[in-house]
Order: sequence, then C-alpha cells, then structure tokens
Amino acid sequence: MNSEKLNALRQSISEMLVNRGLPAEFDDGDSLFDSGRLDSMSAVNLLMELEAQFDLDLSDPDFDVSRIDTFTEIRDMLKQAA
Repeated sequence: MNSEKLNALRQSISEMLVNRGLPAEFDDGDSLFDSGRLDSMSAVNLLMELEAQFDLDLSDPDFDVSRIDTFTEIRDMLKQAA
C-alpha cells in the first residue's frame, strides 16, 4: 500500500476535522463518524477520495459508513481491496 497516498488521506481527514472546528490530530483508532466528529458530507467526501486515490468502487447503496469510522478500519479496508 502506498504510504504517500495514506499520508495524503490522513491529511485530508485532518482538514475535514479542522473545517468542522475540531483539532486536526487524531489517532488511528479514534472514531470519526460514530463520535460525531465528522458528518455525512464528510463521509461522502471521504468516499469520493478513497475511490479516486485508491481506484475503489464504493458506490454500493448499502455501503456501511462504519467501515470507515477509524483510520485503522480505512487502512484495513484498503489492504483487503489491494
């Protein structure tokens, strides 16, 4: 897995947090969505970025946002897709 892309993804998530008035820092296991730190628009933006940067198709209407609630879960999902 490309560490540059993962770092860019982490930066994007940090920017989303800052745009919501929250600190940019987060740990890999911190909840992003269930905690309310990020909202549904952030989820859409994150899904679009994952599709574009990692060549994924996440358009399934039944996609469960809990699969991307933490950076660890995102990284695990990307490993499975690779």
